[in-house]
Amino acid sequence: MIEATLVVALISIFSGVAVAQELKVGFVNVPVLMERAPQAKVAMDALQEEFAPRQRVIVAKQTELEELTEKVRRDFDVMGETERRNAEKDLRDLQREVTRLQTEFREDLNLRRNEELGQLQRSLLKEVQDYAQTTNYDLIVGDGVLYASTAVNITELVLRAMEANFNATGANQ
Repeated sequence: MIEATLVVALISIFSGVAVAQELKVGFVNVPVLMERAPQAKVAMDALQEEFAPRQRVIVAKQTELEELTEKVRRDFDVMGETERRNAEKDLRDLQREVTRLQTEFREDLNLRRNEELGQLQRSLLKEVQDYAQTTNYDLIVGDGVLYASTAVNITELVLRAMEANFNATGANQ
């Protein structure tokens, strides 16, 4: 509601200026840019690569747990009392370790993903601002828009500009 009021106020302020010149307004669908920008793919691929070794360790530990569980289940009836207790303790310890590794992995991955998304959002905002300035837009709106006609939706144009900038910098962003 406040964003809509702000947009209406900005448009009415610019309407006085619009008499002297035409107001150039655009809309950018930020979630689409976040999803389709090459910079987003590079960031997500880097995260995947960064966390792949830890994920392999977790998978190996899970496999070890499954194999030990099957071995204990298979040999449980022929085990002595002490051997059973030791096997059950080993299973509990391994289960705790797998759970701990999974929890730490999820927390670390979420933290890094949030860092990367924050950096990506700042980069996308800069790209939109640069595009708006170079193409002489007076107002670009994004989040909080309830409707934007295709005439003012410049998401694809900004995306193409981002792709061109990405390719021009040698994909080092």
